[in-house]
Amino acid sequence: MRITVVGTGYVGLVSGTCFANTGNDVVCLDLDEAKVAKLKDGISPIYEPGLDELIERNVAAGRLTFTTDKAEAYANADAMFICVGTPSDEMGRADLKYVMAAARDIGAALAARGEAPDGTLPPIVVVKSTVPVGTNAKVRGAIQEVTERRFAMASNPEFLKEGDAIRDFYKPDRVVVGVDDEAVGDAMTELYKPYVRRGKPILIMDIPSAEMVKYASNAMLATKISFINEIANLCEAYGAEIGNVRTGMCSDTRIGDQFLYPGLGYGGSCFPKDVLACVSMGLESDTPTQLLTSVHEVNQRQRQQFVSKLDRHYGGDLAGKRIALWGISFKPRTDDIREAPSLTIIDWLLGKGASVVAYDPVAMDHARAQLGDRIDFAEGDMAALDGADALVICTEWSEFRSPDFEEMKERMGTPVVFDGRNIYDPDHMAELGFAYWSVGRRPVGV
Repeated sequence: MRITVVGTGYVGLVSGTCFANTGNDVVCLDLDEAKVAKLKDGISPIYEPGLDELIERNVAAGRLTFTTDKAEAYANADAMFICVGTPSDEMGRADLKYVMAAARDIGAALAARGEAPDGTLPPIVVVKSTVPVGTNAKVRGAIQEVTERRFAMASNPEFLKEGDAIRDFYKPDRVVVGVDDEAVGDAMTELYKPYVRRGKPILIMDIPSAEMVKYASNAMLATKISFINEIANLCEAYGAEIGNVRTGMCSDTRIGDQFLYPGLGYGGSCFPKDVLACVSMGLESDTPTQLLTSVHEVNQRQRQQFVSKLDRHYGGDLAGKRIALWGISFKPRTDDIREAPSLTIIDWLLGKGASVVAYDPVAMDHARAQLGDRIDFAEGDMAALDGADALVICTEWSEFRSPDFEEMKERMGTPVVFDGRNIYDPDHMAELGFAYWSVGRRPVGV
């Protein structure tokens, strides 16, 4: 299939590259000339394990090209995937200006193309960006204002986890496609067949339902995270151990154990935005989403709950303290710092008069761009500890899990650790001589 992907952000670049790697002819369109120039040289603008190699391989094979030329991108496409950003305001309302701009461009391109021969499927416009229910209808209307040429619509929400996006694309739990034409469903099924050879379903449904699936899925996962954090806070209040409670709870097969890890709460580009989008859709339709409103509030409170441990340890006086921070990205295996808990904690520490020196394996460039000289940046995890009064762990990168604890103690001014991801064993930390605070577990050595 000849595919045009509009937007080379996270979803567009991964999707376009993976489509090309199974033999499709893919053109990725982006208006950022600097980004496209780098992509043509095989340089990815995002960190995603394995992506650079796939881009290089498919560019070399001629299956994957990048352009800023709209006419070139749309000229022969069988399917046009809209993968542009949909930024949201503080209430979660999605800004669709980029989606609608892409729709108008597609309409103009279709107007310049010849009509699809009778008996053949017309070009398919696929909305893959995460958009509120009803957006596909708006896209259809915008295109129809520009051209009378035949085209088809499809909704194809993405379910890619940052850090595991390529694996998620190749081995999805399910593929969701919303259509209003059976022939379009058949064409999308053929496109996705290479990725579901292990029997996972391709779910063909109506377009509004497909639009809603992404929000419902992410809202459910976010709810699980906020739930376990509330239970963790109750464990601290009553002297229970969240690890034991979690084990007992998750042994119930009806509950399972996914996304039930206590910590600093969710961040990134999806969960915060999608939960708030559900809240916003509820307000606009006079259908209050009380549960999801609370999910968001619990998540935001969790960060304050964590920093209160520093307040307790230092009696509220952190002025002049030097705090080392490990992990800036919102989760491991990505350089994404959007809505990262680390940023909230850094702001709080600076507001308390502390200084911060941070280290992250891959997110340093993004952190420097956003934080500037407000904090110091270390060249490595151990270097961040030199003279530190305490260490705060915000991201559970693998390289933080088994450090040289004796070297840590030698480098730190005082051996105090605030672990927002529960990656160490409290009893072991106490034996090593650390004061250790975590989430949902008793503090030790304090």
